[in-house]
Amino acid sequence: MAKSKKAKEKEAAPAATGSFRAALRAGEGFDLLALDTGSTPGFDGDKEAGEALMPELAETAGDLQERLYAESKLGGKRKVLLVIQGMDTSGKGGIMRHVVGAMDPQGSEITSFKSPTKEELSHHFLWRIRKALPKPGMIGVFDRSHYEDVLIVRVHNLVPPEEWGQRYGEINAFEQEVVGDDTTVIKVMLHISSDEQKERLMERLDRPDKHWKFNPGDIEQRREWPDYMEAYQAAIEKCSTDVAPWYVVPADKKWYARLAVMNLLIEHLEELDPQWPEVDFDVEEQKQLLAET
Repeated sequence: MAKSKKAKEKEAAPAATGSFRAALRAGEGFDLLALDTGSTPGFDGDKEAGEALMPELAETAGDLQERLYAESKLGGKRKVLLVIQGMDTSGKGGIMRHVVGAMDPQGSEITSFKSPTKEELSHHFLWRIRKALPKPGMIGVFDRSHYEDVLIVRVHNLVPPEEWGQRYGEINAFEQEVVGDDTTVIKVMLHISSDEQKERLMERLDRPDKHWKFNPGDIEQRREWPDYMEAYQAAIEKCSTDVAPWYVVPADKKWYARLAVMNLLIEHLEELDPQWPEVDFDVEEQKQLLAET
């Protein structure tokens, strides 16, 4: 029997080639510099195909998020922490708009970590991080995170090497503690090439509507690109653990980075499999009482 046109189109449609978690996880022997930042691991389609999938994925993520939130209202303790790291222009803002922004803001909360304040500097580096951890039922999102304390701090020698050197172990212990408190941790590095960053920065200078996004300090930071890559490699090697692995997303293609992070979030939420909670009242009785009003 001849296949319908619709069936043929469905067969030909590019799709995920497997688990994004498996495709993007930084395992033993991971080499950041060897990763093709223009590749699309776990997906065999183009930009048009990837963007076409996003509305349905957003609906799936929203449903799972709502279930997680509802679960907490009747005693559930589970929550999710999504950590987004990357060099300037790597697409963190796009993830906030197109992935996190696709969900109900009632059940998610974004924390952007800037340079620490005087008060924050007077405390342990994890102090401000602990204050921002998600509550039960929530998806907490970190735009930058505690990893700045082994990235920018390391590159700019803001504290002695022996101090930032011990932080990897402190981070691992902290994340183990967080996971032990019913939190699913998803750590994502958006990895772009130096050439791609240069193009994105130039676009900001070429377009008056993007001048506000340009920071002259970004040019100075580019001169330290090799040092940042070395710092990221160390952070990933030392802190990609079984309980909180790193996922490195090639991010030269913005559409793919958004697709990948959306799928990483969904795969973790599906593993949690949150369910609508059972209520402690008689539904039929309440229907009858409502009908009588």
